[in-house]
Amino acid sequence: MEKRPLSFARDIRPLFREIDIAHMSPMAVLLDDYAYMSNPDNATLVYEYLDGTKQPRMPIRGPYWSDEQLKLYSDWMAGGRQP
Repeated sequence: MEKRPLSFARDIRPLFREIDIAHMSPMAVLLDDYAYMSNPDNATLVYEYLDGTKQPRMPIRGPYWSDEQLKLYSDWMAGGRQP
């Protein structure tokens, strides 16, 4: 059975809580917008805040993403950031 590619709508968007989206949108970080998130620079920047490479780590005050969630996001980016 062939593995289907990761999808922003199906696999990534649900990882972001509504409070995270609301908190980041005034800063023009559009976590629920595929056009924004599919941009390689934006996707990488968001990832760096999620994994703590950049500070403050997101989401502010946690709960922080699990290793599994971070891998899913990383795999989505590596797979071409599919919609």
